[in-house]
Amino acid sequence: MKFTKMHGCGNDYIYFDCTKSDFPGGAEGECKAAIKLSDRHLGIGGDGIIIIKKGIKADFEMVMYNADGSRSQMCGNGVRCVGKLVYDAGYTKGREFTVESMGAVKLLTVVEGERGDRQTRLSVDMGKPILAASKIPVAVVECSRSECIETTGDSEVVSIRPSVYSTTVISYPLTIGGIKYKTTCVSMGNPHAVVFIDKKPADFPVCEIGPLFENNAFFPERTNTEFAYVEDRRTIWMRVWERGTGETLACGTGTCATVVAAILNGLVDAGEKITVHLLGGDLEIVWSGREEDSVFMTGPAETVFTGEIEL
Repeated sequence: MKFTKMHGCGNDYIYFDCTKSDFPGGAEGECKAAIKLSDRHLGIGGDGIIIIKKGIKADFEMVMYNADGSRSQMCGNGVRCVGKLVYDAGYTKGREFTVESMGAVKLLTVVEGERGDRQTRLSVDMGKPILAASKIPVAVVECSRSECIETTGDSEVVSIRPSVYSTTVISYPLTIGGIKYKTTCVSMGNPHAVVFIDKKPADFPVCEIGPLFENNAFFPERTNTEFAYVEDRRTIWMRVWERGTGETLACGTGTCATVVAAILNGLVDAGEKITVHLLGGDLEIVWSGREEDSVFMTGPAETVFTGEIEL
């Protein structure tokens, strides 16, 4: 079966064009292929696989699997690569089109590059951030009192900060591995826990702390975790631990969640272009600070190579 290896800021996936034929084996075959092909020693190597189909609610649909075979709702870097692939293939008439993933529809715009270029730059309307704890989801108790009380996986009773966004988790002292981390939780279609640290995250033990966040009972559907340092009001440095995959070089939804969290905590300015430096490159994020407004992400998508493999 033919495939295309692509990456967005180093967040690499194996892409299959199934707009004209189905992936062999259905959902079970897709899951098994994700585990087999993502292996960087015995497979093609990647953070997972993404299958492109004809859309029902949108022009195209992306079906995304993590490296462990689990489904994922959305990937900001992945959806940009989907956009590049369908644009390069001539499946779109113009430079603007839509892609859906598990019911969520994203509007993509090609802002730099022509069909067939090795790298293309795209902007994505990533939709509204989800801030209500019950919808992220985070294991807190919704209530109308001035405080909401819940119990963490460490059986520690703490208070949740009330907000105009309903019950939110903003700068919340979550105990992980015996250490309290001020955690802000946001969903961009998938759950994120954002932790702000006091220096660039180059030496932060992401691979040690990330799994403890991912599998903590505070997150009923597990979580992606971003460890971020705010350099100034326009610049953030970030590393990410992705559920079902591990540390990746970039995470588009996580970058969006980090900027939203930084705005909620008053660390960067709403409505301004915020540059986020990731291990694999830079992304630019804009959010107005209003719950009803979308987050916009702009960044590169690049074709690495194409090939054919027997499944």
